Formats: sequence, C-alpha cells, structure tokens
Amino acid sequence: MIRVRFVGADGGASDAVAAEGARLLDVAQAQGLPLEGTCDGDMACATCHVVVAPADFARLPAASEEEEDLLDLAPCARATSRLACQVRLTPALDGMTVHVPG
Repeated sequence: MIRVRFVGADGGASDAVAAEGARLLDVAQAQGLPLEGTCDGDMACATCHVVVAPADFARLPAASEEEEDLLDLAPCARATSRLACQVRLTPALDGMTVHVPG
C-alpha cells in the first residue's frame, strides 16, 4: 500500500492509503477532496491539477508533453504541478505530499 498526504487549500491535511497502480485522482476523490476530473483522465481539461511538494516531485515520472500543455492552462500552476489523473502510485511515491489548490 502507498501512503499519500493531501493538503487542502485551507491547510488541513489528510492521509490516504491506496494500492499500487491507483490513480492519484481516484485516491483524492475517495478522500473527499474537491478535484473534479471532468474529463475522467482523457487529458481534455485541467480540473485535477495538484501541486506536488518540491521534495517529492523528483520521484515522479516526467509529465508528457500533452500534460505539460494542459498544465499551462491551469490556474495557479507551479513548477511542481501535475494532473492527478496522470499520476499512478508506485512504491517510489510512498509518503509523498500533494497540495490541492483552492
């Protein structure tokens, strides 16, 4: 099981545990976090934009060019932004922290 800490826009944190291979979007939604995922992972929107803690960002696989293009459209995007629908949990990501923008 992979542990993920989510930090909401209000600063409140919640911890989740998910199976290897789970999509970060699904884990966040199961925690009740306000990530829409309107396109259901088809990379046609950026409604599942999250900001990964800088210390954890290097552990993620690189984003595709298509994901980078969508992140350019996301409000409040940062250098460590990702689309939660494109992140699959692996043991290498255990313990990462993800911020959910307001």
